[in-house]
Amino acid sequence: MIKVKVRLRPIVSKMNLPTVLKTAILPGDSNETLFIATQVGEIFYIRDGVIRTFLDIRPLIINLGVSGGGYDERGLLGLAFHPEFYYNGLFYLHYSVAGTQGPGALTNSEAARQALPEFFKPNPCDPRTLNLRWINRETQYDHIDTVEEWILQSNGQPQKRRTLLNLRRPFFNHNGVNSLNFSPETEKLVLTTGDGGSGYDPFNLSQDDMEISGKIIEIDVGKNTFINNPPVVTRFNELPPPIQETLTVIAKGVRNIPGISFQRFYNQYIKYVGNVGQDLAESLFSFVHYKPIPVTQLIQASLIKSEPDQEGFINFGWRGWEGAFPTSIIRGCSANPALDEKTIAYYNEAVKTSVRRLQPLTSYFHKEPRPDKFGGTALTGVQVYLGNGIPALTGSVVFTDFARNEESQPPVRGVLAYTKVRTDCKLNDFSIIETDYNFGSQSAYYVSLGTNMSQTRLYLGVYGSMNVSDINQGTVFEIIP
Repeated sequence: MIKVKVRLRPIVSKMNLPTVLKTAILPGDSNETLFIATQVGEIFYIRDGVIRTFLDIRPLIINLGVSGGGYDERGLLGLAFHPEFYYNGLFYLHYSVAGTQGPGALTNSEAARQALPEFFKPNPCDPRTLNLRWINRETQYDHIDTVEEWILQSNGQPQKRRTLLNLRRPFFNHNGVNSLNFSPETEKLVLTTGDGGSGYDPFNLSQDDMEISGKIIEIDVGKNTFINNPPVVTRFNELPPPIQETLTVIAKGVRNIPGISFQRFYNQYIKYVGNVGQDLAESLFSFVHYKPIPVTQLIQASLIKSEPDQEGFINFGWRGWEGAFPTSIIRGCSANPALDEKTIAYYNEAVKTSVRRLQPLTSYFHKEPRPDKFGGTALTGVQVYLGNGIPALTGSVVFTDFARNEESQPPVRGVLAYTKVRTDCKLNDFSIIETDYNFGSQSAYYVSLGTNMSQTRLYLGVYGSMNVSDINQGTVFEIIP
């Protein structure tokens, strides 16, 4: 693939960790405006080169970075503008709610009872670790996420209108990021949510049709459910019927996911998503045709203990598959510390999903022997680029990785790369996009990737630390020729 070089033009700096970068046209305006959402709960917009506050919901966000040394995957995770935002002022938020901190789904006592560590790793020789169930969900959870509808009032002040979903999450991680986007195909709100966290999806939520975790879900926001504050749930069948009727499931088998991107192709749309890997691989997927399943149909099938027809239904294969490989447990080799062995974690599940799963468009790996590639850690953004400003990237799928996984000294650097769509269904190659920016001695984690409405401009969010608690270390760049 062609080697591409770009420049990074700083737009704004010294901000908190940016989770969402996208543009919209404000009511009364004629030009697009760049909006930046931060993990701690701020939403800014940039007009005439000046950064202004659109909304500040920091008091509504759960206390971040308290445990885990300051690292956290909760917070303000999604922002989407209604397709008619210019006329109706509607926008949507996904965030982790203040005051909802719980003990986690595998508390110390529960872990001790099952002889399991709190950070889960399966043991193929111990069936107990392969068949865990999330019990006592009303008390054994980490936090609650909410999806809300807001309106920009005529006086310029945003106001919450209603809550669409309240979701109880088992662990602090894998909640999705850049998790709300409107589909230009159906004009429905798309929620992309991870498997609920820990590691290795302990309860196999991502493959369970009744679980909300690990799914891509369409929400018909045009339907009024007349329920402004729905119950807190983990399963689809716990939702009131009027809300069930607004939901359709596009895909399952998600581990963690940095949103969804749409590319118009004649009268159809190509959808691109990334699935964050466990220990081996990060993967990008693409699909055009899909068969969404209404939640009411999933519930009906569950009641009669049958499986709905899943022909054409998108399944990314997790937890049995990690992109190109069956999900594996890595152990060091005692005879040679430089080597390791990989044991298939969920053999039976890998077999069952082998014919149902969607093959990746491309995968890149945490350990990379090829000199012109890179070792990755976590996929943080996937966007299609349709602009002409960087001709070598036109029509490409651009993606970001959090940090190079290479045995080198600090400072840390994220990675920008791209791949192309191919029609022969083979796993595609990818190439690093070289950047000219000198970050100096500062670490540069690539935490988010966004575009404008026409997908002709690309924006990159960079943070100087992996910890959200290290405040004001963020810079947003435009990627330019």
